Amino acid sequence: MKEVREEVQNQVRYQIRDQVLYQVRDQVWHQVQYQVEDQVQYQVEDQVQYQVLDQVWNQVWNQVWAQVRDQIREEES
Repeated sequence: MKEVREEVQNQVRYQIRDQVLYQVRDQVWHQVQYQVEDQVQYQVEDQVQYQVLDQVWNQVWNQVWAQVRDQIREEES
């Protein structure tokens, strides 16, 4: 009788442990997954944003400077 009781206790204990373990693991996995996705998304957005900003700034600056330079040359001539 004692052996049967211990076996049942062990089975219940292992089932509860496994259920709690899986639930906690799943919750932690989802939290970590969302945090990592958010961080990666923000990093990529920042990098792309600054790259585009640099490219646009360089293009605009080059165009404006070329126009100013041409005007100065025309006035000097």
